Amino acid sequence: MPVSAQIGAALKAQIADGTYPPGAALPSTRALAAELGVSRTTVTAAYDQLHAEGYLETRQGSRARVAAGLRPVPAPVAAGPAPPPRLSAFGQRLLAEPWREAGGPAVDFRTGELSGIDFPVLAWRRALTAVLLRRPARLGYGDPRGLPELRAALQAYLWRARGLRCALDQILVVNGSQQGIDLCARLLVDPGDRVVMEEPGYGAARRVFAAAGATIVPAAVDAEGLRTEALPGLGPARLAYVTPSHQFPLGGVLPVARRQALLAWAEATGATIIEDDYDSEYRFDARPVESLLSLDRTGRVVYAGTVSKTLSPQLRLGYLVVPPSLAEAFAQAKRLADRQAPGLEQAALARLLTEGAYERHLRQARRRNAARRAALLSSLDESFGTRVRVEGEAAGLHLVAWFPDVPASREAEMVALARAAGIGVYPLAPLYHSPASRPDRAGLVLGFAGNEPVAIRAGIRRLAAALVDITVS
Repeated sequence: MPVSAQIGAALKAQIADGTYPPGAALPSTRALAAELGVSRTTVTAAYDQLHAEGYLETRQGSRARVAAGLRPVPAPVAAGPAPPPRLSAFGQRLLAEPWREAGGPAVDFRTGELSGIDFPVLAWRRALTAVLLRRPARLGYGDPRGLPELRAALQAYLWRARGLRCALDQILVVNGSQQGIDLCARLLVDPGDRVVMEEPGYGAARRVFAAAGATIVPAAVDAEGLRTEALPGLGPARLAYVTPSHQFPLGGVLPVARRQALLAWAEATGATIIEDDYDSEYRFDARPVESLLSLDRTGRVVYAGTVSKTLSPQLRLGYLVVPPSLAEAFAQAKRLADRQAPGLEQAALARLLTEGAYERHLRQARRRNAARRAALLSSLDESFGTRVRVEGEAAGLHLVAWFPDVPASREAEMVALARAAGIGVYPLAPLYHSPASRPDRAGLVLGFAGNEPVAIRAGIRRLAAALVDITVS
């Protein structure tokens, strides 16, 4: 700490304990400098800072005095710890949905992670350089909906890739699809409203809606995704959150008849549907299926997309396509949340999209992830054989490995044994809203996009060795 700051701190302490009460004169700068053995300039700097902060009053030709309005700070009284600041009801609901970040095992099959070698470094650097060289005359806040050039590029891309037509003003650039889900919860859900969610389903979305005060209504899924025939029996709902292109986590792809039934239910009940299209780019046996929004004719669907599964989750770039009637409200909510998404990254992504580099990268990423998927499937077969049943492998960047002969009660034990062996695997149990609705067999969610085939094979061998006492007995 500079000497002048040390002098200031000492004087503040003396003012606080009453050594220098309000109105008391302090030593002259010359006298205090001589007493402390420092230059007068140093003491003057300390007095000037105390005057700027309101501790001292100064007049030309007279000594500085302690400001008249100050009060001595009473000595602390021995007592119990002070109560923490009171949380809002929203904050209390957040704490009711605990979340912990896991560590870093040697081979981690976490969903949502990508391999670093897949990131298009050269294309991204060229795009960023071009953006930086195009220095604007003024730096200020932009449109909360996102850069116009990025929204135009997304508009064209969504038509090419997803058969989705929308107006420019319907597109909102967000900090990852998670922020998009949060905005939906804030704008479309009041405390006590009922929100239909797939069972099992995406835990982070469930926590967002629960924190907003919603009542979660679980809706069963099967091998084809949401069982829409059961929707009328669930009662009224304000919102439905679905993952129709690749049900999370079980992997079902919702057929068109069920999509039509879901839209008809929303129209009849007045519910809004959030379509989370989180990894639809990865369909290994056919082209990606048509989006739910492309079938919507009554403005019931909010579409959420992201580049977290195609470029990097660290970019925090996603987008919403909202009904025209909601566009203004979402823009205002985004403005209040964080003004706008980062401008440089938006502009760089716009260049990748308009120049075709994004889709070239996506084709390469799809090939690499197909190889990782093949390595995971063959390794599971070699290491576990008939002791494991795989589900949801036709699309996306993860699959579910069921162990039919292992009861669900041992799932946590399997995860712990794997972690002790340096392997990160993740249980299905937290993805169920109601434990009673899950089947009585253990299951693990295995993401494969973050590891190379060699690491995947080694990881599954180590997993099989760690679980041998459970899966063989």
